[in-house]
Amino acid sequence: MPSFDVVSEIDLQEVRNAVDQANREIGTRFDFKGVNASFELTEEKVLLTGEQEFHLQQMMDILRQKLVKRKVDLACLDPAEPVSTLNAARQDINLKQGVDSDTAKRMVKAIKASKSKVQAQIQGDQLRVTGKKRDDLQEVITLLRDEDWGLPLQFTNFRD
Repeated sequence: MPSFDVVSEIDLQEVRNAVDQANREIGTRFDFKGVNASFELTEEKVLLTGEQEFHLQQMMDILRQKLVKRKVDLACLDPAEPVSTLNAARQDINLKQGVDSDTAKRMVKAIKASKSKVQAQIQGDQLRVTGKKRDDLQEVITLLRDEDWGLPLQFTNFRD
């Protein structure tokens, strides 16, 4: 029986490369001369540190440009509020991976409301859709692509 998985993943190697390029650009830009500013990548977030909130906004623009060049979807970024002290400012940017359970439930509800002859199951941080016909599965893919779920979706493991 044909099936496919709906996942939300980002290529962490590309994110790491984009963060490295952004750090290099900050070192060469004139408006960041003498400013203590840097990007740091941890497991699931990017930490921006600068001297003022204005610097954080500029750094966020640089990071977005580098991620777009590396074909990383910007919908996976979840920026937190900047934290400012007298001499420094910090901002965490969480990287969203996996389909959370609330979004998966909304997807299952949308699939069932479309009256397609498919079954959808939530399996951890992904969604498996199975059906008897390949055309039904392709209809579900277009249905999920047309709606905004707040995270980048990929359709993997398509089996006939």
